Amino acid sequence: MSSNRYFIKNYIFDFKNKVFIIRLESIIIMKIAFISTFFPFRGGIAQFNANLFRAFERQYEIKAYTFKRQYPRILFPGKNQYVTESDIVDRIPAYQILDTINPLTYFSSAKMILKDKPDLVLTKFWTPFLAPSLGTVYKKLRKGGVERFAILDNVIPHEKRTGDIKLTKYFLKQNSGFIVMSEKVKNDLLLLRPASKYLQVIHPLYDHFGDVMNREEACSKLGIPLSNKVILFFGFIREYKGLDLLIKAMKLLPEDYTLIVAGESYGDFKRYQNLIDSNTLTSRIRLYIKYIPDKEVPVFFSASDVCVLPYKSATQSGIISISFHFNIPVIATDVGGLKEMVEHGKTGLMVSSLEPKDLSDSIKYYFDRNLKPGFQNNIKEYKKKHSWSALADDIIEFYKTIK
Repeated sequence: MSSNRYFIKNYIFDFKNKVFIIRLESIIIMKIAFISTFFPFRGGIAQFNANLFRAFERQYEIKAYTFKRQYPRILFPGKNQYVTESDIVDRIPAYQILDTINPLTYFSSAKMILKDKPDLVLTKFWTPFLAPSLGTVYKKLRKGGVERFAILDNVIPHEKRTGDIKLTKYFLKQNSGFIVMSEKVKNDLLLLRPASKYLQVIHPLYDHFGDVMNREEACSKLGIPLSNKVILFFGFIREYKGLDLLIKAMKLLPEDYTLIVAGESYGDFKRYQNLIDSNTLTSRIRLYIKYIPDKEVPVFFSASDVCVLPYKSATQSGIISISFHFNIPVIATDVGGLKEMVEHGKTGLMVSSLEPKDLSDSIKYYFDRNLKPGFQNNIKEYKKKHSWSALADDIIEFYKTIK
């Protein structure tokens, strides 16, 4: 499907003879519909979508569609799904049309999108819970002859439940193409749907959090001595992210190592607090157990020497993207697709096991060898290659191969 737009190709204005000639030529402008999490919802997925939306709108006609209700309150593991007054957000003008637990909106949403006659529809998929709603919308769009792409964060979820695979297969079946950002996600996709057409890319770097702060100022705001070696664990706290491993590793590190834990806990934080208390680490671990608004993000990264991802399982990580935005190297466990984002010995270190001792050894090695300055120079080069505009261009080129 495509539509004609018009622009002025030639114009002549002869005021003396009262001649006004304007020649219009038609051009085809690609129309894109993007149905996923946008304002007023908050979080990393909404941030990803907003950045990609802005990259597309520079060249194409794009409309955003989002949820009336994304998760029922009883199923949402955090405290709040929506932006607050303290959040600095990109208020993408999205139509709120889809309710994940109201099947009537599946059909009305598809009808509304089809009415606009898009060439391509995009969505983002990260949990089987979305499969019935997004899958049914895509099924209707498929019958309407529209190309349908999904940007896959996960195919097989970290926290597995009965029926997950069946639901995911239903969603995958409705797509004409996929964008994956790690080898792990690609392999999971091909396991469930072997004939899939896909584009594999690197997660772009977030660039909307503002500038790096002076480290002295950032440490002062957090009450951390400038001489301390500062480690950051950032983002939603979930069991698979391995915060318990990092707390145990902290016990093995010298007294001048400080750990910042900044993020909302998805589940009871009590088990981590008990681990901190039993290892007498209260004075060395600074806790900010809450959703971190965008405007507060710079202080945590600017105060830190390294960001640590002690994940037990992973696909890709938006946290690495944020860390690199602030020129902060990463130490991560070698799981999932993390090693595709962190180049060992250049932009960070990969830890080969999930043992706290190995994690603490890597952290100590990083500081003892003063690797931060060299890694930061490599990160600056990495940042030049992975922009949102490049991702948008890659998706359009992939679309042309599907057509």
